[in-house]
Amino acid sequence: MRINLSKLGPGLLFAGAAIGVSHLVQSTRAGADYGWGLIWALLLINLFKYPFFQYGPRYAQATGETLLDGYHKLGKGYLWAYFFVNLGTMFTIQSAVTVVTAGLASKLFGITDNIVIWSIIITLFCSVILVLGRFHWLDKFIKVIMISLALSSVLAVGVAFYTNESTLSFQQIFPTGSGLLFLIAFLGWMPAPLDISIWHSIWTLEKNKIQVKRPSLSESLFDFNVGYIATTFLALCFVGLGALVMFGTGIEFSNQGGAFAGQLIQLYTSNLGEAAYGLIAVAAFSTMLSTTITTLDASPRAMSKTIQLLFKKEKSYYIPWLLILGLGTGCIFLFLLSEMGQLVQIATVLSFITAPLYAFLNFRLVLSKQMPREHQPKKGLKVLSMIGLLVLTGFTLFYLFSL
Repeated sequence: MRINLSKLGPGLLFAGAAIGVSHLVQSTRAGADYGWGLIWALLLINLFKYPFFQYGPRYAQATGETLLDGYHKLGKGYLWAYFFVNLGTMFTIQSAVTVVTAGLASKLFGITDNIVIWSIIITLFCSVILVLGRFHWLDKFIKVIMISLALSSVLAVGVAFYTNESTLSFQQIFPTGSGLLFLIAFLGWMPAPLDISIWHSIWTLEKNKIQVKRPSLSESLFDFNVGYIATTFLALCFVGLGALVMFGTGIEFSNQGGAFAGQLIQLYTSNLGEAAYGLIAVAAFSTMLSTTITTLDASPRAMSKTIQLLFKKEKSYYIPWLLILGLGTGCIFLFLLSEMGQLVQIATVLSFITAPLYAFLNFRLVLSKQMPREHQPKKGLKVLSMIGLLVLTGFTLFYLFSL
């Protein structure tokens, strides 16, 4: 199949949102702490979450509605639940990705080491882009970023393998004790929280608005598959970088944004050489900037749509929610930055324990009467969905009973 870049978009936005903290932070840390020992977890969670992410663009393209419209039809209580969960996590998630982006910016541009100042600058910059360019600019921006990230990451891992002199061990590990909480966070945000399927359904409809010809369902799913495969492959790359460069060295990643950014860039340049510092710094910064801008765009869109459905309003509340998210994120930078680690932990755990709910709702929607029968998933995907739902529920119960 010939790839038409103009038809790609929502799938790459999904990748842009996913390849952030879960990849640059969590996957690299997984490799640094456990070597190749958590590959099983990475592959399994990507496999079992696949159907539920795919149902976002599938439902949107087949019905012309977002998943939020579908939740509303299943029962207003589901939509209220989403509203409060999202309200409780959106500020922390936005703060987390912005702080890492700010740390990288401070290393790249060197104007100031103040993470708060950089965080506010980045939030304002992204907000201006979204207000002026809306989805059209976002759609074009993400394609350049993803190509840059893929090339730099593959190159770094290739050189790391070539220069590695130690024996590679692929023995798989199931963490216990304090490591269990890390595993839960790793699974919760790998490749992304399941509520991003809602964002994807919204982006799918936004993409349709700027297309001369509405994409077919197969084209929309192809776009999704490109983005999903990219997120899985690049997660393996980041685990590999952590395993090949950091594992066994006794070096631990800092929980501070600026210090972590420096370690991350050094992770690349130790393989590619100091001459590549600029390229790597730009690639890492661009990656986190793409995550920051996609999350800053998606949460206000989702909250606006939720308000419209709950209160039967036609008016868009995108700009007010963009302002609310920006101000709330700024308050965390100014007053709660020292508690960022705990806030991120809470957000990741919430993402994990709410995953079965989103999985159940998405699965139920694509089998409901709202979904045209010809566009409903085939038997194989249904079976994978049921297994995935059992796995996500089982992991969640295991975690809750182990507290």
